[in-house]
Parts: sequence; structure tokens; C-alpha cells
Amino acid sequence: MSLPLRSPGGGRLSPQAADAVVAGVVLLVVAVWTLVSAQYANESTVRTVLGWVLILMGCGALYFRRRQPVTVSVVTLLACVVYYPLSAQDGPLMIAFALALYTTAAEGRFAAAVALAAVTLLAVGLGEIRQRPGHRQIDDTSLVMLAGWLISLVAVGRAQRTRSAYLHEVEQRALAAEREQEARARQSATEERLRIAREVHDVLGHSISLINVQSGAALHRLGKGPAPEAGLATATEALEAVKSTSKDALRELRATLGVLRRADEPTPTAPSSSGLALLGDLAARARSAGLDVRTDVTGTPVPLPPPVDLAAYRIVQESLTNVTRHAGARTVRITLDWGADAVRLRIADDGEGAPEGRPLGSGIRGMAERARAFGGELTAENGADGGFLVAARLPLAEPGTSKPGAPGPGTPDPDAPDPSPPGPTTSGPTTSGQTTSGQTASQPTASQPTPPEPTTPEPTASDSDAPEGDPR
Repeated sequence: MSLPLRSPGGGRLSPQAADAVVAGVVLLVVAVWTLVSAQYANESTVRTVLGWVLILMGCGALYFRRRQPVTVSVVTLLACVVYYPLSAQDGPLMIAFALALYTTAAEGRFAAAVALAAVTLLAVGLGEIRQRPGHRQIDDTSLVMLAGWLISLVAVGRAQRTRSAYLHEVEQRALAAEREQEARARQSATEERLRIAREVHDVLGHSISLINVQSGAALHRLGKGPAPEAGLATATEALEAVKSTSKDALRELRATLGVLRRADEPTPTAPSSSGLALLGDLAARARSAGLDVRTDVTGTPVPLPPPVDLAAYRIVQESLTNVTRHAGARTVRITLDWGADAVRLRIADDGEGAPEGRPLGSGIRGMAERARAFGGELTAENGADGGFLVAARLPLAEPGTSKPGAPGPGTPDPDAPDPSPPGPTTSGPTTSGQTTSGQTASQPTASQPTPPEPTTPEPTASDSDAPEGDPR
């Protein structure tokens, strides 16, 4: 049992100090009562000394009441059994036993407390019954009152034990809830960091890979010593492609990091500047790197929720990045199938494929996580006819929404960047079943150079930082 004792400085006393204070207070009360009673009772010096020894022993045992509650109760009971028949002063040593009995019940030793109370009541009752008529010290009414006091002490101690257990359970639940809240906060922070890292990886990985290939191809052509006019045209074409790609990369990176710079603002819910509507620009940039990108669109396009639209765009973007960096392919076919309940993406190339037995890289794992986040799935494997194949299925509606293209109520788009100036002009999706080759998919504009003939650039010094094998 813990008593709310406090030190003079305002802090709570230690358990040992609190027990010492309680034992001292009980000893003081019993001693004062005994000294007052000694004025009206005469007894021998030996009995007086023995009485004080029993008082000191019974009250001093209270110092150990919480560490050894049953033993202390037995000691105080035995002290009372010897003290009251021996001493003529009849001091209130029974207080020590009452407190010890209460502590036994409050410390969870309920059976021992009931047994001690029963033994005490039986011992007092039998002792009084054996007395001769007219010599009883306690009458029947006092016996009933003693029984009531003993029962009350045990019951109050039991109630205190129950209350302490309840408060402990409430405290543990509060601590568990706090730990769970902290764990959820850490998990949310980790997921947000992973999301931002994935966005930065998709933007920079794709754009820098294209810049590397475009500049490498230009250097390779210039290394063959062409005519000055042809060399100038090649350099101009490469620089314009690098400028366009880097401009798009900076725009997307600025939009992604803008969320971090304005952490106190709500997440924007406007449609993302990256989505399937920009698939034509994405294919055009890949063509500028020497790939023959062909796009097939089937079904009827419908508006997608911004997060799903961005996920589909990133999957295509990462797939083209992997083809540019690792596949050694000349042709890439992108198939976009609008179904009744989902949009399906298929990106296939005619390259070398991935080495057997090599684990998938972080790019493919990131694409798979994007698909699973919206209830879809993604597979990436070598094609049956060679090359590498990425196939993804994304539901037309986010989980928890009732119709396609309708984001969940009150759910902001965590992937949508801040509105920014529009990117390069895009052409709308082709009609159902139409196939657009790399030569006819887009017309040259002032900001988009005429795509070169599909070629596979030879490795140059600028490719030396690419890892060996095919980590994708």
C-alpha cells in the first residue's frame, strides 16, 4: 500500500521513508496513550518493561509491512496476544495489528488477511468464553464490533488493492497508447521520406539518364568527324534536347520539394502536372535519346484520381529509364488499355533482358509499391520473345471511393506538387486501337527538336558511372 506522504520539499517520500514515518506515528500514539494510562494503573517494573518492549517490537515491525506483510501481521498479532494479558495499562497496541492486517489485504495477500482476521476473532472469543462469570474483559457487543472492524479492515484493503490495480492498468494503457502514437508518427514520417525519395529518384533518374544518353550520342557522332554543318546541327539538336529534359526535371523537382518548403500549408489537391496526359512528351524525350517509342491506346480514357494518374506516369517513366540505361534496346512499345474497372500498362522492349537470378533493383520495387498502394499489381520479367516486359494494373478509382476519378472525401493528394507553369505542349491520347510510331507520334516544335533516326548509342566515357549488369 502506498500512502500519499510527501517530503518537506514537495516531493513524494520513498517507500522506506514512508514506512518509517508511519511506524513512528503509530509508536508515538501508542506511547502517549500508554503513558496517560500508567497514571491510573499500578504494575511491577518487570511488567512495565516487558510491555514497552512489546510496544516497540509491534510498532517497529510496521517498518517492514510492505516488504513482508504477512510476517509483520503475525508479529504484531503475537505482540498483542502477549501484551494485553500481561500489561495492566492496556495501551492501543491493537492499532499496529489493524494497520498490518489492512496492509496484508492491500498488498494482494487476501487469503492470509482473512485467515489472520478469523484467527484473531476466534482467539479473542475462546479466551473470553473460558473466563469465569464476571471476569470477562470483552462482552458480546464488543465481540461483534471487533468482528465488524476486522471485516472492514480486510474489505477496505481489498478495495484499495483493486483500485491500485485499476490505476496501474489505466497507466499502462496510456503508456501503450502513447508508444503506439509515437510508432505511428515514426511510421508516417518514414513513409513520407520514402515517398519523397521515390519521387526524386523517378524525376532525377529518368531525366539525368536521358541527358547522359543524349550527350553521349552527340559526342559519338561528333567523334566521327562529320562536316562542320552536320556537326553543328548535331550539337544544336543535342543541346536543345538536354535543355528541354533538364527544364522538365527542374520543374518537377521544384514542385516535389515545394511541399517540404511549405510544411505548414495543406497538401495541394489540384491535378498533378505529371500524368498520362503527358505521356506523349515522355515518349518524345525517350525518342530524343535514340529509342523508337511506339504507343498503343485502347479503350475509352476516363479521368483518373491525381495520385493514380501520377503513379501510372511514374511507372512508364521508370520503365523508359531502365530501357535507356540497361536494356540496349532499339524499340519500346507502350500499351495503354482503358478497361471497365482498371487501366493496364504494358511496356515492352526488344533489348537484352535482365540477367537470370539477379534480384530486382530499387526502381522496379518502387514501381511495384506504387501499384500496390492503389490496390493494383505490377510484374516485371523477361519477355517470352526476348527483351524485358513491365505490366501493371491500376484500378480506376482509389480504394474507398465510389466511382472512377473521384478521390476519397477529405483525402488530399500526397503526391500532387504545387501548381507550376505548364510544361511543354502535349498532344491528346490517340484514338482507340491506334498505333503511333516513333516517326509520326509528334511533330517538331520550337522547344522540341526533330527526333533523330532510332539508333543505339555506343558506350562512351560518360557512361562509365553506370553499374555493371542490369540492376534496373
